Amino acid sequence: MTGTIIKNTGSWYVVRTDDCQFFSCKVKGNFRLKGIRNTNPVAVGDRVKIIPNPDGTALISELLDRSNYIIRKASNLSKQSHILAANIDQVLLIVTIAHPETSTTFIDRFLASAEAYRIPVVLVFNKTDLYNEEENRYMQLMMQLYQSLDYTCIACSALHGEGIEALNRVLQNKITLLSGNSGVGKSTLLNALVPMLNVRTEEISQAHDTGQHTTTFSEMFDLPNGGYLIDTPGIKGFGTFDMEPEEVGHYFREIFRESDNCRFGNCTHTQEPDCAVRRAVEEQRIAQSRYASYLSMLEDKDEEKYRKPF
Repeated sequence: MTGTIIKNTGSWYVVRTDDCQFFSCKVKGNFRLKGIRNTNPVAVGDRVKIIPNPDGTALISELLDRSNYIIRKASNLSKQSHILAANIDQVLLIVTIAHPETSTTFIDRFLASAEAYRIPVVLVFNKTDLYNEEENRYMQLMMQLYQSLDYTCIACSALHGEGIEALNRVLQNKITLLSGNSGVGKSTLLNALVPMLNVRTEEISQAHDTGQHTTTFSEMFDLPNGGYLIDTPGIKGFGTFDMEPEEVGHYFREIFRESDNCRFGNCTHTQEPDCAVRRAVEEQRIAQSRYASYLSMLEDKDEEKYRKPF
């Protein structure tokens, strides 16, 4: 039997078969994902083959070919990866200007990883109802920056329903991964998009202005207007996995574009003479924040960098 993984609780997976049966599954003992060292051999969105057991459970016996996946460095094992979701059409990356603040480094790392697998990302600037004048001005500048790079940006207040209509149009008939830092309002947004779910939400920590984990496992939900939304636990950092330093610039659209004019074809855009990318940064045609994110990703080969949890 074949089906799709729609829920991952850590040790068990729920598979919806092609004829709409549901099985709680374990991964077969000798099952291994070839070529990738990761903490989860299969992920929500994966297409798999299963072998039913007499007790109504099943074994996942084979992983079918993936069209794509979003992967990050495991938070406490730098040599391993964690797959957030597989076989998706797009990502909704939920970010907040404050309460808590999503760093541009986190945004850019996520965008670069999605770019590597040619997965479109829609940036959702949530909690607009909480921002003061200065924060709203900064949000507009952020949106202008990413829109100039051809990323779709939507401002919304999940709590008040603003921007939900625009999101419904973007989500229709697509498989979408919902991701972002802890506390950016993913659960509230999920409740606004799929009201019958009534997903639990938590208040932001007043002492540290940080989010509380409310989603503890990944799950795929049917959307009322067609399509699916994959909810995932909030993540505090995004370590890129399996990117060689010479590849990183390819996944920053403006850096890739400017690099055609560098003197050297293998320019790292750090210290080489006649570097068109550094010149573009100096001339403010490439944002300093994006260049800083690029430089931080060049350092990801430091094996100690992600030893500690984020």
